[in-house]
Amino acid sequence: MNREKIILAGGSGFLGILLSQYLTERDYDVTVLTRHPNQSSGVVKEIHWDGCTLGPWAEQLNGARAVVNLAGKSVNCRYTPQNRREINESRVNSVRVIGEAIRACPKPPSVLVQAASLAIYGDAGDRWCDESAPTGQGFPTETCLLWEQAFNESPTPQTRRVILRISFVLGKSGGALQILARLAKLGLGGAVGSGRQYISWIHSLDMNRLFLSAIEQEQMSGAFNATGPQPVTNAEFMRELRHAVHRPWSPPVPTWAVRIGSRLMGTEACLALTGRRCLPKRLMENGFSFKFPALREALTDIYC
Repeated sequence: MNREKIILAGGSGFLGILLSQYLTERDYDVTVLTRHPNQSSGVVKEIHWDGCTLGPWAEQLNGARAVVNLAGKSVNCRYTPQNRREINESRVNSVRVIGEAIRACPKPPSVLVQAASLAIYGDAGDRWCDESAPTGQGFPTETCLLWEQAFNESPTPQTRRVILRISFVLGKSGGALQILARLAKLGLGGAVGSGRQYISWIHSLDMNRLFLSAIEQEQMSGAFNATGPQPVTNAEFMRELRHAVHRPWSPPVPTWAVRIGSRLMGTEACLALTGRRCLPKRLMENGFSFKFPALREALTDIYC
């Protein structure tokens, strides 16, 4: 019996690696589109693409069960003019060329799942943000708007479409949590800035389950906040992280120190100093049940 095929575009990063393993364990045939394919043989096939032009890779989409587009340059960098351009173009171009490839398929994929970001709501303070919340301001929001606009302007009439606005994904093997845990173990795990900025988060297992739901559940379409139901402030998050890695109280990190540290680390302070309090309203209406709704249990599972 032939296994159903799922294409992960830009699937060689933190989320893509976790999702590839999760899907292959559920007997899907996974193909990853990447700029730097691994030549070694393995369960997951890797095929070269450049993320902006059609090529032989496009043939892989024909007859696929799903395409999941995770492509995009990391925002964990300095927002120089060149990096801003590359961040935006890597997202917009991949969305457009995937739409073009799907429209050319004799047998289009059943569903297209497009990664997006909660940063579309900007620095929202204490305000709850469900999928109907207004958009924010600043470069990260501008990127998200261009990203989703490109998706909306690249129709795939025979393919169901889902946008997942992804939150802070918690996993031990990579991502920003790995950096924060390392700092906490060094005694630098105090609240960042005011500590009042909200962190919307999701356990990596729930994120994988959500991707699978988007692939398999025909009723899912449109935009969903891909986040857990219990966002916390930065101060609460760092306290729970210290507890999980068995470290005592740490002094808070003042805003000025965050700005200096971010520059030294080659990233932007706004990634740590801003936040949003998001609610997965449409997921809950759709009946999605979280394995890890509470932060302590999620971090305990990761670091036990």
